[in-house]
Amino acid sequence: MEEDKPASSNDNTTAAAAASVSQVKDQKMDSEQSDDEAPSSRSAKADTRKEHLSLVFVGHVDAGKSTIGGHLLYLTGMVDQRTLEKYEREAKEKNRETWYLSWALDTNAEEREKGKTVEVGRAYFETNKKHFTVLDAPGHKSFVPNMIGGASQADLAILVISARKGEFETGFEKGGQTREHAMLVKTAGVRQLIVLINKMDDPTVQWAEQRYEECKSKLTPFLRKCGFASSSLYFMPCSGLTGGWLRDSVPEDVCPWYRGPTLLDYLDQMPTLSRLSDAPLRLPIADKYRDMGTIVMGRIEAGRLKQGDQLLMMPNRVNVDIVGLWWDELDVSQLRGVEEEEVSPGFVLCHQPTPCHVTDIFDAKIMILEHKSIICAGYSAVLHLHTCVEEVSIKLLICILDKKTGEKQQVRPKFLKQDQLAVVRLQVKGGNICVECYSEFPQMGRVTLRDEGRTVAIGNVVKILPPTTSVSTD
Repeated sequence: MEEDKPASSNDNTTAAAAASVSQVKDQKMDSEQSDDEAPSSRSAKADTRKEHLSLVFVGHVDAGKSTIGGHLLYLTGMVDQRTLEKYEREAKEKNRETWYLSWALDTNAEEREKGKTVEVGRAYFETNKKHFTVLDAPGHKSFVPNMIGGASQADLAILVISARKGEFETGFEKGGQTREHAMLVKTAGVRQLIVLINKMDDPTVQWAEQRYEECKSKLTPFLRKCGFASSSLYFMPCSGLTGGWLRDSVPEDVCPWYRGPTLLDYLDQMPTLSRLSDAPLRLPIADKYRDMGTIVMGRIEAGRLKQGDQLLMMPNRVNVDIVGLWWDELDVSQLRGVEEEEVSPGFVLCHQPTPCHVTDIFDAKIMILEHKSIICAGYSAVLHLHTCVEEVSIKLLICILDKKTGEKQQVRPKFLKQDQLAVVRLQVKGGNICVECYSEFPQMGRVTLRDEGRTVAIGNVVKILPPTTSVSTD
């Protein structure tokens, strides 16, 4: 697929432009209360001078994603010793002694009972130079759609691999989630991938360099095939349970063959990511809830946002005003005009003069990854596009492209099959959605098609057609 389009440099003078997660709130403000007097239940303030990045943990089920995430929260002071001891006691009562670190991210009862992440957990931590939002994505194949939602919000990903004998092989073989997760985070626009070879302290591994290199040598060709350049990949060993190589290095007599940076040191020293901060605002809504008004959550994909902005919520063209902005759970600065029932994930906030495109039909260049039979016009699948999830059908097979040159090989083919690159016309069954061409807004034009629990195709939006259903112009 195409390389990411270069973005303009990040402008830290506008905090929201560098936000990983923004929350927009609609609340009735007392007319006599000034903005400076706006109530806040949060005593801590985010350091807006630090670069804000969102980080998603992905990988096969039981690779140790939540344990590593929970341990990072403890090592950076986001979870105190008393809370950790409480989790440890509760885990022991459930005969889950080794799971207590993961409970910092796996907060609901189902996740703790089964030891599997179901929802995308969200937390945050800080290093000396950066502020990270942590997204812990589920690893089980039943929850891949949830994982895609997490990856669509992320700037960088940590792919967690279990070095334990048998577990790496299970995750990496066909049908394991290691392959699918790596491919999907690239499709979602994640530009940097850190590969953590976890459980190096396991009795079947014992910090053996040979096992580490075996995992690395099998992963590298596949990750390069997914589109990750060597410069955007970094491998390191670790133990999520003991914390080895997370913040502190492992003694040289235990692990003499890796003396590189720890995970926190590497994250802190990463170059600043470029962003489309001077482009028109695009903030796809990932989630919503009600708390003294309507709160919506999402990542700013382009543009800037500040308190007092008047926005359009697309595709229903509802006018909204920003009353407050939050990063994670920290009040950074400070929407009005919309009820929760009027909002759905996949809607997009834009500035009024420059709304996003709205349609129910568009052309996409897609690569067929995995499908048992041929794909013909009329085929239906579930579309994942930024935070939007909708059922679509292939209305027209436009052409098959040469995978190396991109030139047309066959016009109006009767069918498509696995490993073919093609341009197709997609029709959204549920009505109009927010969409942009990949060439203009890369994060708003990335396409994933799934069917029967499998990722069938990935690609980019190349042409937006006029909607077949009416669009509100209120």
